[in-house]
Amino acid sequence: MAAVRILVADDDELARRGVCAVLETHAGWEICGEAANGREAVEKARELKPDVVVLDIGMPRLNGLDATRRILREHPQQRVLLLSITESEQEVEEVLKAGARGFVLKSETAKDVTAAVEALHRNRIFFNSQVGKMVLTRLLTGNCVSTRHGRVSSLTAREREVVELLTEGLNTKAVAARLGVSVKTAETHRSNLMRKLGLHRLSELVLYAVRNKIIVEPTPSSSSKGSSSSSSEDAWPTRADLSPGNPNRLI
Repeated sequence: MAAVRILVADDDELARRGVCAVLETHAGWEICGEAANGREAVEKARELKPDVVVLDIGMPRLNGLDATRRILREHPQQRVLLLSITESEQEVEEVLKAGARGFVLKSETAKDVTAAVEALHRNRIFFNSQVGKMVLTRLLTGNCVSTRHGRVSSLTAREREVVELLTEGLNTKAVAARLGVSVKTAETHRSNLMRKLGLHRLSELVLYAVRNKIIVEPTPSSSSKGSSSSSSEDAWPTRADLSPGNPNRLI
């Protein structure tokens, strides 16, 4: 199995080396590069093609949010984890909007960064327990900036069914098999519903689905259902990933 290649960027050299030291202890992972500012991180992401990029939000020359946007615009398959000293609701929302797949407080880096990188490598979303609970609470109460997105009522019954299957962890091929349609038809349904809702990323779809009750509030029984049918290469965040009680602390 190929090693998981990780790029770490932080202008604080001591903090950067600390993150690298923690991640290097994990078997099968390698630090393929380091960067001291946002622009350097973008350049090295382009050059080194890491699997996971760990970025400090408050870097000079290009902050972590803008660096995330540039990296994902050029390499959408790369997964970005952002580190921050604060946990404001606005900042967390900006992290999601930028397309990052995870958010960890720097004060909890030693405890959470390994679990976060593991989650991102498995194509899932990671927020530490405190931040995850805060975001989920806001979503379930409807206090989220995503009101700009389209309305659920614009979806056809089939498209709503596709949303439900995707959020259970099925990839497009598995959705097609479950519905008895071709992969091309399933891809068309997915493209249409994302366009109607004004969404661009799988994380946005899951968050939108929870807020608008397209999927039910997470329950323990949904965990096994989602994990058993997901693909490690094309896994969508599942309903169980949204639960603040999940031991893996995924949103």
